[in-house]
Amino acid sequence: MGLVRRISGPIIRAAGLGGAGLFDLVEVGEKRIIGEIVRLENDEAVIQVYEDNTGLKAGSPARSTGRPLSALLGPGLMGTIYDGIQRPLELLFEQDGAFMIPGGRGNPLDQNKKWHFVPDPALAEKIAAGKNVPAAGGLVLGTVKETESITCKIMVPPNVKGGHLASLACEGDYTVNEIAAKTSMGEEIPIAQWWPVRLPRPIAGRLSPDQPLITGERVIDIFFPISRGGTAAIPGGFGTGKTMTQHAVAKWCDADVIIYIGCGERGNEMTDVLSEFPQLLDPRTGRSLMERTLLIANTSNMPVAAREVSIYTGVTLAEFYRDMGYNVAIMADSTSRWAEALRELSGRMEEMPAEEGFPAYLPTRLAEFYERAGRVRTLSGSEGSVSIIGAVSPPGGDFSEPVTQHTKRFIRCFWALDRDLANARHYPAISWIDSYSEYAEEVQPWWERVNPNWAEARRQCMDLLKQEQRLAEIVRLIGPDALPDEQKLVLLTAQIIKDGFLQQNAFDEIDMYCVPQKQIRLLELIMEFHERAHTCIKLGAPLSKITDTGLKESVSRLKSTVKNDALGGFNAFEGKMRYTLDELERNYRTKETL
Repeated sequence: MGLVRRISGPIIRAAGLGGAGLFDLVEVGEKRIIGEIVRLENDEAVIQVYEDNTGLKAGSPARSTGRPLSALLGPGLMGTIYDGIQRPLELLFEQDGAFMIPGGRGNPLDQNKKWHFVPDPALAEKIAAGKNVPAAGGLVLGTVKETESITCKIMVPPNVKGGHLASLACEGDYTVNEIAAKTSMGEEIPIAQWWPVRLPRPIAGRLSPDQPLITGERVIDIFFPISRGGTAAIPGGFGTGKTMTQHAVAKWCDADVIIYIGCGERGNEMTDVLSEFPQLLDPRTGRSLMERTLLIANTSNMPVAAREVSIYTGVTLAEFYRDMGYNVAIMADSTSRWAEALRELSGRMEEMPAEEGFPAYLPTRLAEFYERAGRVRTLSGSEGSVSIIGAVSPPGGDFSEPVTQHTKRFIRCFWALDRDLANARHYPAISWIDSYSEYAEEVQPWWERVNPNWAEARRQCMDLLKQEQRLAEIVRLIGPDALPDEQKLVLLTAQIIKDGFLQQNAFDEIDMYCVPQKQIRLLELIMEFHERAHTCIKLGAPLSKITDTGLKESVSRLKSTVKNDALGGFNAFEGKMRYTLDELERNYRTKETL
């Protein structure tokens, strides 16, 4: 038992904690508020507390629990709303009311609920026959049906001390604290297990990120794809659509599990998630999206110190499901607020600041977070992935500020949001000029199995948009009428791409989600329109003749008229477009001959 010596906001110095280690969990004061040792200085421990410590005074008791800050991993996580240190907020609301009280406690998992455990048949047979089965980390002991969408695998934790399995629980109903297996070394393996949040869970090996994470957002999947196990950042100023883009990706991406971390954003943004997600149906199962979603709500009105640990709590929960063989997607909103928490805590600890007051170890912490993503071979031999998509909120939309610049060092997909697009109500407001993806070449073979023309259509479209950007500068100076028809066609097709392909309506039942086959087919038709129209212009047809056909409007409407499960509608339009342009081309070929 130690005593508090000095208090500086969420940073507390305490003496007498002999034997305590770095990052050990500490309970401070009579209310036993939760903290973590972040530095050891001679006989003093510097404690970072994660709760409101109003009223705490020097001389208050401080006690180390002897273990690091950890998350409880087991069945019952899905559909739960936690704060940054894995306290269940719904339970705390029932216990303490609308406002969290210092020292409020709640078990992360329901201690009384019974889960139906089914042991692995082959494993049970071997143990019954007296065979020695090594108690290796990652060994699947059995399964629990957590939700209709998720089956939770009960595994041997990676930190077991060795030996072999001495016994395995029979099929039946158990609480999370009951024992699933015992080893010959005397270790008991419960249904739910603790794991330190700052320690990455071990893996057998990393796999190539050659499978895309399909989001249903055309500008992402075609232009700036992210792979399963990839990392992406969404930087943008206030109101440009960071949270909205993350919501759309969380709703529609083909990950098995979604973990949404609200690390410092406004409470109303988390309220949108809490109110919308239970009403949404998973397009693959037809059941509630919350059956495969886990929320960590650590908003800006909660203690600033807890923002920092919420990132690690979220990625630890993601690794738990990854180890079962699931593909997990993490939405972190926003890492800028998390970095601001680091800056405030660093200042309280009187550390030397770096650029713009951020701590010098900001890049290290960002790397520690993003490097826990990846597509991996797990200890159990299955394949799983953790994809991380972090929003960045640069002040004034300035991408040169430290958090954005350091983030770019550790991510491979950059979805830059453009204020002009957002002001024009063009969503997603992802700039096709400033954004990039380093995964495009790696996922190209997958896309070419969907449609062999993916790479060529993508390249042609990107080139055309770059031409449009250069021509737009000329138009601003001399007006569009001074351009020849060939260049006017570039502007026309670029407008079709923006309106009919890149822009997506989240409230349109057809357009809110786009399957890969529809995405590339739509882009193919737009590029075919451009090529055929270009041929007509070279034969002497004025651009006005092409616009009079009404094809521009028809192409732009295809995204919301052709359903994902009725792609034959593209064939009907393609026939009409070819007939119309064939007639126009034939007329001008005849005139040229005469």
